[in-house]
Amino acid sequence: MSNEQKVAVITGGSQGIGAGLVEGYRQRGYRVVATSRSIKQGADADVVAIAGDIADRGTAQRVIDEAVSRFGRVDTLVNNAGIFIAKPFTDYTAEDYAGMIGTNLTGFFHITQLAIAQMLKQGKGHVVNITTPFVNQAIAGIPAALANITKGGLTSVVKELAVEYAEKNIRVNAVAPGFVRTPLHSAEALEYLKAFNPMKQIGEVSDIVDAVLYLESAGFATGEVLYVDGGQNAGR
Repeated sequence: MSNEQKVAVITGGSQGIGAGLVEGYRQRGYRVVATSRSIKQGADADVVAIAGDIADRGTAQRVIDEAVSRFGRVDTLVNNAGIFIAKPFTDYTAEDYAGMIGTNLTGFFHITQLAIAQMLKQGKGHVVNITTPFVNQAIAGIPAALANITKGGLTSVVKELAVEYAEKNIRVNAVAPGFVRTPLHSAEALEYLKAFNPMKQIGEVSDIVDAVLYLESAGFATGEVLYVDGGQNAGR
């Protein structure tokens, strides 16, 4: 199989934003390796599905190994897998903490290390983290301390990695979605969340996919966090 066609690795790729990203990259002509706990292989031979827990380094290793063995390269990694639990800080359990640290941070660490190592061999690459505006703009009424701890790490590391690997032609960016219409939110929850958005709207998966693909094509952009949130980061 030719290894000239570009390859994107997408975590959390089975539904919502992740599924939209898989489709968006395929429309751009990329082959895709997608992972999540529940993902299943479909009919498209240019999309390889690998089920597993992203917090497990073995899952990350299988994803990158499969991308290289099947398609010969890793051009882009989108760290989309994430858990969001809104609770008062004192109500979080040890299980909540372990789950969010595992998926949001440990998962990022393992697969990004392995992806960048492959990109260094190729002489080029791109990493995109999916983070949140809550890192900069807390909202009274939506307690999200563990999201700030974990997604805050993903936001902060963007600039560090962008500078660390700039001369190696590896770009690192992030997209910070606001409230987005996905299967994770009920219609009632989305109606409630509208009130906290300056535009009084809910974003669509396509808005986030468009933002990630913009960064993909913006070859001189690195170290950037693109807020796609209806003005949430600007304030309210």
